[in-house]
Amino acid sequence: MREDVVAAARLWLGTPYRHQASCRGAGADCLGLIRGVWRDLCGPEPEAPPAYTPDWGETGRQEVLWSAATRHLIPLAASPLDASPLGSGLLATGLLATGLPEPGLPEPGLPEPGDVLLFRLRTGGIAKHLGIAAETGAAPTFIHAYSGHAVVESPLSEPWARRIVARFGYPKGAI
Repeated sequence: MREDVVAAARLWLGTPYRHQASCRGAGADCLGLIRGVWRDLCGPEPEAPPAYTPDWGETGRQEVLWSAATRHLIPLAASPLDASPLGSGLLATGLLATGLPEPGLPEPGLPEPGDVLLFRLRTGGIAKHLGIAAETGAAPTFIHAYSGHAVVESPLSEPWARRIVARFGYPKGAI
């Protein structure tokens, strides 16, 4: 199943960045990639996303993306790289500060291929970037889209990894 998620995400490589789009080959943003893989593997989308800004530094208390992910995806453990008390990750900020309830997550672990990764790119900002873990091991990668680029497979380097605040899986029964 995890291989199916990665294979489906790789079909989106090269799709131009288009804010709020989700059309393979024509345009997608980071959420559009996740939505497109959902459609490819699970069928129709469970809900239409509300309008959202492309601003990664957006502040506020409403974790709209995180909340939607917990409604439709399977929560997994956060990365142990988020353990710094001064960092921007799950253990650094705490879910209660975001207005979301404490989840009953398994022990922290590294991303696995096919995991949907949620990133908080600015300390004090809301989590607003998504990607799909592709490769693990000595040279981990993830697939994502961001402004000024197409859908790309990038190294999951330490600066990216430390910003992971949550991991999710696609529902097993739907794939």
